[in-house]
Amino acid sequence: MTEPQDTPQELKTTFENALNQIKTDSSLASPSNEVKLKMYAFYKQATQGDVSGKKPGMTDFVGKAKYAAWEKLAGTSAADAMQGYLELFETLKP
Repeated sequence: MTEPQDTPQELKTTFENALNQIKTDSSLASPSNEVKLKMYAFYKQATQGDVSGKKPGMTDFVGKAKYAAWEKLAGTSAADAMQGYLELFETLKP
């Protein structure tokens, strides 16, 4: 697990580095769908705050799952969401 960052700026920098690394580093393990969903929710909460927008329709199963995962994090601070994302990110490292 990652250690909590000392300052909000350090946390943001570490979060942004992880976002870049997950896109480019082929040595990272491929996350399960469950982990992807959690990472998506933490990312959205960290970058956009509480869930917003219209809930996806009944036939949009992926959209509904993403919306529900993000909705569960309502009230979570951006810093806590970034930390949650980073903890999951650490599990992908070789």
